[in-house]
Amino acid sequence: MAATVFKAEGLTKTYQTGDVAVHALRGVDLDLFEGELSVMLGPSGSGKSTLLNILGGLDTATSGIARFKDLELTGLDEHSLTLYRRNHVGFVFQFYNLIPSLTALENVALVTEIAEDPMRPEEALDLVALDERLNHFPAQLSGGEQQRVAIARAIAKRPEVLLCDEPTGALDSKTGVLVLEALTEVNRELGTTTAVITHNAATRKIAHRVFYFHDGRIARTEINKTRVAPREVTW
Repeated sequence: MAATVFKAEGLTKTYQTGDVAVHALRGVDLDLFEGELSVMLGPSGSGKSTLLNILGGLDTATSGIARFKDLELTGLDEHSLTLYRRNHVGFVFQFYNLIPSLTALENVALVTEIAEDPMRPEEALDLVALDERLNHFPAQLSGGEQQRVAIARAIAKRPEVLLCDEPTGALDSKTGVLVLEALTEVNRELGTTTAVITHNAATRKIAHRVFYFHDGRIARTEINKTRVAPREVTW
C-alpha cells in the first residue's frame, strides 16, 4: 500500500467578517497517498480550495491537524511554512502568473535557481510537450501553452506534491485536455502526488480517487476503477 503523503484530521477553517462567521471547512478528514492523482470536485464555496491552501502551506487551519508525512503543518510558523512550500510543493493556479518579459525557458529557470535539486528547465518543458516553444514569450503562446509553462515551472524543482487549483478553469475544452495530459504525464513519469481542484465533473475520470465536496465537508470519496486518458474525457 502506498505511503500517506497528506493526512488531515478534523480540519476546520472559519473566516470572520464583522459579526458574520463563514465556515469554509467543517471538520475534514482526508488521506492522500504517494503517487496518486486525486480530483477534488465541488461547486464554488464548497471548501476544496481552502483545503488545498492549507495542505500547500498557503493558509492555516482554525482547528484540527494537517500533516505532510511526519511534518505537522498546523504547528509551523510562517518561516517554516515558506521553507515547506519551497522544498516540497509545486502549485498550479487557474491564471498562469508568468512574467511577460521572460521567455518560457526563463520563466521556468527562475524556479530552478532557488531549488535544491532541480531538473533542467528544458527537461521540464519537454515533459509538458513544449520543447519547441522554449524561446517564446507568454504573449506568443496560447492559453493552454501558458498553463503548461506554469506546470513546467511548478515541477522543475522536483516537488513531492503538485497542487492544482482549477488548472483548466480559464481554458476551452480542447485546450483543457492538453493541460490534463500534461498533469497525468507528470504524475506517471515523476510519480508526483497530484491533487486537482475543479468544478468540472468530467475531470474526475482521469483520477485515481475523487473527493466530492459540499458545504465545507467531503460528502463522499470514490475510487476510480475505470480511469481514462484525458483525450477520452467528454467535457
